[in-house]
Amino acid sequence: MVPMFHLMAVVCLACVVLKAIQLYWRKQKLLKIFKSFPGPPTHWLYGHLQMDELDNTASWAEQYPHCHHMWYGGFLGFLSINHPEYAKAVYSRGDPKSLVIYSFLVPWIGQGLLILNGPKWFQHRRLLTPGFHYDLLKPYVTMMADSVRVMLDKWEQLITQDKSVELFEHVSLMSLDSIMKCAFSYQSNCQTDRSVQAVMDLSLMVQQRIQTPLHHNHLVYWLSSQGRQFRKACRLAHKHTDKVIRERKESLKDEQEHEKIQRRRQPDFLDILLRKRLKLIGRIHQCSEA
Repeated sequence: MVPMFHLMAVVCLACVVLKAIQLYWRKQKLLKIFKSFPGPPTHWLYGHLQMDELDNTASWAEQYPHCHHMWYGGFLGFLSINHPEYAKAVYSRGDPKSLVIYSFLVPWIGQGLLILNGPKWFQHRRLLTPGFHYDLLKPYVTMMADSVRVMLDKWEQLITQDKSVELFEHVSLMSLDSIMKCAFSYQSNCQTDRSVQAVMDLSLMVQQRIQTPLHHNHLVYWLSSQGRQFRKACRLAHKHTDKVIRERKESLKDEQEHEKIQRRRQPDFLDILLRKRLKLIGRIHQCSEA
């Protein structure tokens, strides 16, 4: 019994040491990169988390007009770009995505376009290419305008009550409403009845995790109460999207009914993906029969 306990202790200690070495080399790599860029002073452990980020962001943008480094804790850093030419140079490149931040989103959005890199990303992106045709995108303008109109109506009511209005949540809900209409042809009415509160909760949870250095470690986060709440919110969001996809699949099984649906409304991204999937399954069956 004692030797087994000693063995487990040695294994745990080795894991801690390996993780510390990994964090050390990551910090040294980032410090070497950031050495070429000026930036505000930082705390060795908290980074810039102990500062008033909103107020400082504006002053740092004036002090460092091109870009400056930002630290969320002692081991997670990135460059905040303030100049359009710098942004153009960065966004025109095809560098791999940072898996540190994107890995926080995987339990929520899965291994999709936002997470993938390389050939698999290209394959998924090619499936969506027909959805970006001009003739398909043009009707979306009306849908987006309707979502914006709902948001503006809310603002007209709010400005009669308060002199200032916090815009972030309203714009986020408007964007979500537009996505649900264009991608799923789903009238969520989320701007008025808040029926998809789980999405807002998940966004806040991801942001809180980024701002909590200890929760950057997956094991620590999943064992915490915040991690359990995040998993619960993910299950709720997945339940809703799975229902939408399941209902659409059922409608696609009947080809005549599907043609009627297509004549009544504009195809959305979900239609395109499901039709591609059905064609692929049909080709597989033909090859297996041959």
